[in-house]
Formats: sequence, structure tokens, C-alpha cells
Amino acid sequence: MKHSTPLIITLLLTALMGFTACSSAPNETDERVEKLLSEMTLEEKVGQMTQITLDVIGNGETVFNSGFPFELDTARLRKALVDYHVGSVLNTTNNYAMTPEQWYGIIYQIQEVATKQTKSKIPVIYGVDAIHGVTYTDGATMFPQQITVAASFNPQHAYTMGAVTAYEMRASGIPWNFSPVLDLGADPRFSRQFEGFGEDPYLISVLGEQLVKGYEGMTPDSIGTSTKVASCLKHFLGYSVPVSGKDRTPAYIPDNILREYHLEPFKKAIEAGASSLMVNSGIINGVTVHASYDLLTTLLKEELGFKGVVVTDWNDIINLHTRDKIAGSNKEAVKLAINAGIDMSMVPYHYEDFFNDLVALVKEGEVKESRIDDAVRRILTLKIRLGLFETPVTHYADYPEFGSEKSAKLAYDAAADAITLLKNEENILPLSKDLRVLVTGPNANSMRTMNGGWSYSWQGEKTDQFTEEFNTFLEAIQLEAGAGKVSYVPGVSYNHAGKYYEEYEDRFNEAIAAARSVDRILLFVGENTYTEKPGDLNDLTLSPLQTRLAQELVKTGKPVILILNQGRPRTIASFEAGTKAVINTYLPGNFGGDALADILYGEVNPSGKLPYTYPSYPNSIVNYYHKPSEEQNPSPGAYNYESDYNPQFEFGDGLSYTSFGYSNLKASASTFGPSDKLTISVDVSNTGDRAGKEAVLLFSSDLYASMTPDVKRLRRFDKISLNPGETKTVEFTLTAADLAFVDSSDKWVTEAGEFELMAGDQKITITYNN
Repeated sequence: MKHSTPLIITLLLTALMGFTACSSAPNETDERVEKLLSEMTLEEKVGQMTQITLDVIGNGETVFNSGFPFELDTARLRKALVDYHVGSVLNTTNNYAMTPEQWYGIIYQIQEVATKQTKSKIPVIYGVDAIHGVTYTDGATMFPQQITVAASFNPQHAYTMGAVTAYEMRASGIPWNFSPVLDLGADPRFSRQFEGFGEDPYLISVLGEQLVKGYEGMTPDSIGTSTKVASCLKHFLGYSVPVSGKDRTPAYIPDNILREYHLEPFKKAIEAGASSLMVNSGIINGVTVHASYDLLTTLLKEELGFKGVVVTDWNDIINLHTRDKIAGSNKEAVKLAINAGIDMSMVPYHYEDFFNDLVALVKEGEVKESRIDDAVRRILTLKIRLGLFETPVTHYADYPEFGSEKSAKLAYDAAADAITLLKNEENILPLSKDLRVLVTGPNANSMRTMNGGWSYSWQGEKTDQFTEEFNTFLEAIQLEAGAGKVSYVPGVSYNHAGKYYEEYEDRFNEAIAAARSVDRILLFVGENTYTEKPGDLNDLTLSPLQTRLAQELVKTGKPVILILNQGRPRTIASFEAGTKAVINTYLPGNFGGDALADILYGEVNPSGKLPYTYPSYPNSIVNYYHKPSEEQNPSPGAYNYESDYNPQFEFGDGLSYTSFGYSNLKASASTFGPSDKLTISVDVSNTGDRAGKEAVLLFSSDLYASMTPDVKRLRRFDKISLNPGETKTVEFTLTAADLAFVDSSDKWVTEAGEFELMAGDQKITITYNN
């Protein structure tokens, strides 16, 4: 699919504006909430705190799956909503995407029972994980995954992804999105790294804030419009850096590190107006987060002043008993979690146990009813702000822009702006269309691998059933260059019926033979789809079979262009030196094939930059903001040693088909104090012969501090477009707080001394006096 019509984003956003649901002023909302609370029984309150998955009320033999086609079971639905007063439903049925019409029919029936057959008449709030488009809606616009958007270094893409996703969620009748992911992507082994915005706290903060605004709108009242949804920040806090690198396993994070690197993106998103938050499923310093009063109440609700809904992740209250062994029974687990600050339990199946245990705990005085009231007050406030009492379910017919070409163009633009050229020896790219190319590798001809997990199904395994109209990498290249110039032999393929890492030789020797008769080899390697526990790995190295394919292709002597399509950086040091070019597509979504083909053949000038450090070896996992001791020159004397910092590619790396020069980096003052604002400027010039975009990154280094400082930290960034020969002056504003760190007392401090500022190859020094 090609997209060439220019689109002004503001026109789309205007088109997305629908009718406004009733959005109550704060005082009116509070009054409505208190009136509802005063009329509710304890059982009704606890029901509002209960969230179940859709299959529980479906037509299946058990609660774990439903029949096909899906139908609601009237008796099960009434039991949950009328007898147990359940206030929230999530997820799709049988892990399968449905059309907006199907969603409307299901949610309409649920709301009919909730609003007409229950005493309180409180609508259900429905939620799904729509993390790069509406995951479980057939026909929705699939954007690149968050890690890909991060590589664009363009906050506009985060905002537009949020705005389009919110609109298409409402077209599906769903008002609550379990997104964005604000976890620090500091460990490339982690199976959910692709769901976040990379390894830098500032980058995550900026893009997370824009994604929240895209979902919820620019003002607190915007969430009440029919084109906005409630966001849900996840996973609070410190989820993504377990010691083992494996999902839901223990992490050990000092408090100052937790605050400086992990907390800031959540803090900024809360300030941006995020309405709900999901809790880390794991364990920090021996404490299960779902049972941590210090994190969920003292830090989140009291210190940060979070007024929204705190929801568990899947089954995580029960896990306090069954997995983490800190509660001797389910009832004790419920007590620990609710008293810690949980407002809603994603049960998701056996809701009767949660409900009965919590009611009993309140009656026994083990959980105060005031804690219940606080939780339900937050839930009711969210439902009122979303306009659910006035419009329990929005109708798909009111959303003519669902799955539109306008939205598709935005998704294409995000992918094209993010795909990252990491190596281009002898300017082998862009390609000429008269060259004969071999396309090979397991990721060349799969819509599944382009989208990743959370695409039409949880693990993304059903993607190809829903994406026939879009172009794989292979199909897009054939359209671009002409099928007669493009041959295809997979060499290696995935076992799509097995685990994500299962693969097999698929005409392996034929691929090597075919390589000898072409001008260029386009080798597509990476991973099959996964997320969460199923995506755990034991070796960060690219799989042995793909590695052997790459090595054999290099031996042919024909130029190999390596194209990475993966959710995390699998190491490629054993063969990368033999390739002529390297491109990282990350997980670019349904329009990633078109975007890559346009880049390969020069219709689009690449401008993405790495949002994480790409390691060379599985045992060399070091972030760009590492400590000086992790990067030492050889030490002279009797004991000669060094510390080798050896990434394959560094955070912020990314090439263009043109060249950029930096000059005249300067600050508005060479010294500054606590209340001063510094203007930092740098001139950026396009010194090549093509128009291009450049992400201008401003880093700082605290040269000496009372705690060993990071080598450098990203402080600001901006993406600009430059014609050949054009120069632009880019300006940033910094304050003392922007250069602070969290000390051993867990306080933010900026210490007097010198700081080095860097942009491109330019450096200057400024002095802070306090």
C-alpha cells in the first residue's frame, strides 16, 4: 500500500472531533460520586472494585474460554453484574480480534444489564490493551510499536498514535486503554522492551506525556468527549529490569535509582493527566509491588498526588498467595493488596473468591470501609469523567474515520520516521531499481513479525489472518523495484505453530545458491512475535540458524544488507562486520513494509536513531548513561586492566543519505544559579545533496559529583528538516533542576561545579553556582 497524499495533522484531529458526552465539572462530579456512594451497599462497592475477563461471561464450557462465534451467556452475565455487582470487564474473547460491530453488540448487552437490571444502575467500564492501535479490533489502524516510535525522536508521532487509537477504541465501544508502557527499557533481554520507549528516562517522559494527551486530550475535560479514552500507565514501578532479565522475576533497585530513572516518566504522565495506573507484576528488593503500601500509597497516592484508579495486572492479587508466598491464603492476599492501595482487582476468572473475601475482610475490620470508599470513589469518578452514565457504549456508525487512509498515512509516517540506518559502507544504499536483489530470511515475508505481540491477539500469532491487504517487506520491495528484479528464498522460517524461537531450515542451500547470482542480498533477521512470559529468553544472541544463514551469505562475497526486525536487540557481532549496511526496523506495524521499501530505494531519507544501546555480546549489557568505571582506559603499573565499553551501536546512532554538520554550540551564560534559565543553541547544517531530517540530541555530563555521575545524559531533543545547504539554529532551555540527580538521601540535588554540554561533535562547559 502506497501513501503519497500529504496530510496536515491538524485536519485529521479536527475530523476526529465528535460529539461531546456529558463531562461534569469537578464539584458536580464530586457531588455525583458522593451521592452514589451514600446509596451503595458494601457489596455493591466491592463489586465496583472487581474486574473480570470477557470469557467468564461467555458461552464456553468453562470460564477460561468461550464458544465460537462468541455469545454472552445471559445467566453468567446476570450473576456477575447483578448478583456480584462487577464493575469492569476487560480483554477480548478467545484471544481474537473482533469487528467494531461485534464489539458494539457485546458491550451494548453488558451495559444493558449494568444500567437497567442492577439497583445502582452504574455502567461497566470496559478495558483492553491497545498499545499500538486497537489490538483486538479487526480493521483498526496498527501503528508501529512504542519502541519504534521512540526511534523517531518525534513526539508528534506518539501524540497522533494516541489520538487515532483513542478514536478507534471508541469506534469499538471501548473507553479504557491499558497503555502507555512507561517502563525503563534498560535491559535488552526483557521480553517487553518493545512495548516501551527505550532506555532513557527523559525520552520516555516526553513521549509518554504526548501519548497520554493523545489518548485523553489536552485538558482534563477532554476525556469526556466521544473520541477520547482513559489511559493507564504501566507498570508501576521498576518492572522492566529483573536480575534474570525474565518477566515477572525479582529486581533489586536502590531507592535513588528507582526515583531518578524509573519514577520520572510516571510522574510526568501523572502531571499530564493520566487517569489510571497498572501495578508492576514483579518484586522489588524482596517486596511484591502489589503488596507495597510504600509504593502504592505513600509514594504514588500521597507524594505524587495521584487521584486516578490503581488497577492490578492479570491475576496479581492471587499471585501473592500462589506464586510469591507472602500470603497464606487468597483472603490474606486480598487484604494485603487492598490495604496497600489497590483500587481494582483484575481477578480475572474466579471473581467470586475476591468478592467474598473482601466483603468478609471489611466486616471483620481487617480492611477499613474508608479504604473501600476511596477506591470506589476513584472508579466512579473515572466512569463519570468518561461520560459512561450518559453514553454507556459508543456506536461504530458515529466513527467514519475508523481505519481511514488518513490514519494509515500517520502510521506510515511514524514508521518511515523511525526506521534506523545504522551502517552504510560505500554508500551502498539507497538501491538502484535496476539491481537484481535476493530477499531472504525468516522476517522477510511476514506481517506477524512486522507488528510484534499485542497485534490482533496477545502473542501476535493471529496477525496474518487480519492483514492480507497490507504489504510484507518482500511484497513492498517487489512493488517498489518490480517483481522481476526481486527473487525470494526464505532460507530459514519460523514454526508459527510453536514457540516464538522455534525455526527450521527452509530451502537453506537454495538461498545460498541464489545469492551468488544477484547484485544485492537483503537479509531479514530478528524474532518471531512474543510478549510477557512466553517471550523470555536464555541467550540474547541471534538464533544459531539465522546466524549461520548470515555467515554463509557473507561468504558468497555478494553485498549483504542486513535488515533487523525484532522487539529487542539480538546480538549480531559474529557476522555484522561482513555486511555492507545495517537497518533496524524494530516493529514498524502494518505499514512498515512500505516505509522500508521507500527507504531502501531512496524515496524516503532515513532519520531514525537508536532509542537504546545495542549490545555486541550477551554479557556486555551496559546503558549509554553508564558510570565512568564501566569505561576505563588501560591502567598503567603492576596491575594493568581496563573496562571495555563495546556496544555494537550506541544510543542515538542513526545515519542519513545526506550529511549534517554541527557548529556554534553556545549557552546564554557560562555560569548560572538555581533560578536561572539557560538558553542552549546550536547550528545544524545539511552539508549533503539530499533533503533530510535530523534528530538533534543535547546531552550533559556532570564532570564531578558527590555520587559518581553518569558519563552523559540526554536532556533535550528536537527533530528538524533541512534542505541541502540549509542551516537552522536549534534552541533548548535548561534549568538547574534539569541537571540534578538523586543523592543517597533520595533527594534531587544539583551540585555546584562544571557541566559539559554536547550536541553532535560540539562541546561546551558551563558552571553552576548554588
